[in-house]
Amino acid sequence: MNLSGRRVVLGVSGGIASYKACTIARRLTEAGAAVDVVLTASAAEFIRPVTFEALTGRPVLTSLWDRGEALSHIEYAKNPDAIVVAPATANLIARAAQGIADDLLTAILLAATQPIAIAPAMNDDMYAHPSTQQNLQRLADRGWELLGPARGSLAEGPSDRPGRMLEPEEIVAHVVRLLRQATSRWNGLRVVVTAGPTREPIDPVRVITNPSTGRMGYALASAAFTRGSDVTLISGPSLLEPPTGVETITVETTEDMLAAVSAAVKTADVLIMAAAPADYVVKEPFREKRPRTDGPLALTLEPTPDILRSIANVKPHNCKVVGFALEVGDGAVERAREKLRAKALDLIVMNRADEAGAGFESETNRVTLITEKSEQHIESLPKSAVAEKIFDSVEALL
Repeated sequence: MNLSGRRVVLGVSGGIASYKACTIARRLTEAGAAVDVVLTASAAEFIRPVTFEALTGRPVLTSLWDRGEALSHIEYAKNPDAIVVAPATANLIARAAQGIADDLLTAILLAATQPIAIAPAMNDDMYAHPSTQQNLQRLADRGWELLGPARGSLAEGPSDRPGRMLEPEEIVAHVVRLLRQATSRWNGLRVVVTAGPTREPIDPVRVITNPSTGRMGYALASAAFTRGSDVTLISGPSLLEPPTGVETITVETTEDMLAAVSAAVKTADVLIMAAAPADYVVKEPFREKRPRTDGPLALTLEPTPDILRSIANVKPHNCKVVGFALEVGDGAVERAREKLRAKALDLIVMNRADEAGAGFESETNRVTLITEKSEQHIESLPKSAVAEKIFDSVEALL
């Protein structure tokens, strides 16, 4: 993600989750954004301003009267591209909902005309209290984006109720989406992405599968979300955490994936088939575990359904379809171009299983993006960066 030239005000109120704001400031700064941190007096008791100054390289404000700038709240309210408050305590939420401006942060929020997002963080009983819920609803009605809260352990102990602040990486993803949405061609589009392997049973404990981790598909789903799309990720078995903001549907077999794609694609603007479904299924799987002592095993395999061919009459006629081709040996580009035509794809992403740093079980990828009229080679990059390149290419086709 490239946030060069973007400005974000990060408001931090006084809760134990304040320390997580350091990671948010760091991640946004690393992405190129200018991050102006505003601390409430209570937040400054948890995290000293110098910490944020070191992370952002910019001065930190804590008072309406810092450096004699009595009107600094007007500047900080009008100039940023977005404002995010993380953590947002019950106290801060109550004051903002009532339009109280008794410190620098609430004054900025009251004067702001830019998009605002807040990440509530508090005790679960405080969050559930009717006053807090009414205050949050009032802010939502004003167009503020509410990020979370999540369920999980709180400072005072375990909890299975909402109250815990979202993790920094999740908040950053939402902020990036907020920054991009106003000008993004993807805003409001529905994107369906498939990822990971499928598993075809041999018996109740053995399967036919492949080494796909799902990393490329998950990166694509994340990229689609931060560009402003409504995203459905259909994933085979994977150890990866579901991407922020994405509806994730988990499947096991190729038939399962076909059913899920057939249902999801009916309203899709873009379908990206990044999964690596198994090509063969056992004709007659064993109902019980077959002991190894039974000796050699011969299996009759049948082809699994071709998902792209099967959904040809289901997908909308204007839905852009992206396929993947994992190739080895000579003639890889030609075979990928054949697949592009045979399956009526708008774009095919060709990568190789016989190259280091590409294909399965790798955090990087080296791909060739092929359309009917073009061919673009992408050198080895992290899969998150490759995902952005793929979306740039699809955007040109929209």
